[in-house]
Amino acid sequence: MKGVIISVFVVLAMVQFMVKPGQAAVSCDEVNECLASCIPYLTSGVGNPTAQCCGGVGKLQKIAETTADKQAACNRVKQAAARIPSIKEDAASSLPAKCNVQINYPISKNTNCQE
Repeated sequence: MKGVIISVFVVLAMVQFMVKPGQAAVSCDEVNECLASCIPYLTSGVGNPTAQCCGGVGKLQKIAETTADKQAACNRVKQAAARIPSIKEDAASSLPAKCNVQINYPISKNTNCQE
């Protein structure tokens, strides 16, 4: 029994070392967490996004490092935007610029994430 437990730990350790940092795709939960505080701005389009919202946009930019991560994040952002029917497209597309964050994909329901 002791040998089985040790073997399981060894296999788990090996799997962790085999996965390269940045290989994991960006999850829906991560995107939702990053953009949750932006919903009031995105649905009203009035004023400026809050500091908390801009912090989330900055975090979103940092978690998407590789091309695969950026495409995954783009798709998750697109899905999140589609779930908010009252989102203002111009507020969404201007959000990164208003937060002074460079994101290589627009925040929109209509983005082509494969480009």
